[in-house]
Amino acid sequence: MSSPPQARDWKALLLRHELLLLYVLIGEWLFFYFRGTTTNFSGQTVGFGTAGAQIDILRHSCEIGLLALVMTPVILTGGIDLSVGSLMGLSAVVFGKLWRDAGVPIPAAIAATLALGALAGGLNATLITWLRLPPLIVTLGTFSLFRGLAEAITHGADTFTGFPAGFQAIGQENWFGLPAQLLVFVVVALAVWLLVHRTTLGRSFRAIGYSPEGARYAGLPVARRLATVYVLAGLGAALAGLVFTARLNQAGANTGTGYELFAITAVVLGGTSIFGGNGGVHGTLLGWAAVAVLSDSLPYVDWPREVGGMLTGLMLIVALSAGVLPKFLSAWRARRHTLSPSAIPPTSPAP
Repeated sequence: MSSPPQARDWKALLLRHELLLLYVLIGEWLFFYFRGTTTNFSGQTVGFGTAGAQIDILRHSCEIGLLALVMTPVILTGGIDLSVGSLMGLSAVVFGKLWRDAGVPIPAAIAATLALGALAGGLNATLITWLRLPPLIVTLGTFSLFRGLAEAITHGADTFTGFPAGFQAIGQENWFGLPAQLLVFVVVALAVWLLVHRTTLGRSFRAIGYSPEGARYAGLPVARRLATVYVLAGLGAALAGLVFTARLNQAGANTGTGYELFAITAVVLGGTSIFGGNGGVHGTLLGWAAVAVLSDSLPYVDWPREVGGMLTGLMLIVALSAGVLPKFLSAWRARRHTLSPSAIPPTSPAP
């Protein structure tokens, strides 16, 4: 006897990807809440469940959140951007160079750094849309290019520090009891959410992800849409580099190393298909929270940072497998049914 429609609807709701991810996030938080304590610089024992610990997690993870937000439209179109972490480093170094060595005022240096991010994203977009090169190969190349430029500017050793207190406040102060950079994150999250979910432009990202050729036949300017998402990713990476610099009061060539992995993991873990066409910002926010709690809570249980990288990679593999496994199982069941004896119609006896 089959279940009534209402029961099936409730079951489908409870098993939605976002809710399953929410269960995982709650499980993570509870694990660290009951197991996590550490000793701060003052020799005091600090528990994971304290307000200070939660504020620190928010403060340390905003840069990854910014990258994940701007990565969402890219992956929705079926693309990828591996260069955002390297662009973070280049943006931080250029900002420090402009302010310290060129004497550029902080507001002008910020504007120039954001412009650099947009230009770098435009470079990715040009190679992908005009030359029709695969996004994976293009951004893998610019991944090395941007990091190499940052190392060339700093000669692999120079670090920019001693920024004005007003700029450091963006990454170190609390506003209304919350990290100051969280306001930047919320504004960007709201803007990207509105773009993806409430505009025709955002709906076209999904159409391109489902079928670029179909989108072209439908009259969509696919090249301009793709250029938009990669320029947006460049802007987000530059902004993340500025926030990172303000938080640590230093800018070096290694800024943002490995951050692209965390950002991609957050997006895919949030339910956005790596093949494009399906996903949303709300899922990315849940994925970002899961990655942030995991990566920033390891000191509370005396686990080395390397474990965080291992677990993040494992989460990415599981998220990718979860998107492909249902299709594989459906195809396997269909093939098995086709080959089963009961599926072969009986032959009529010869007259």
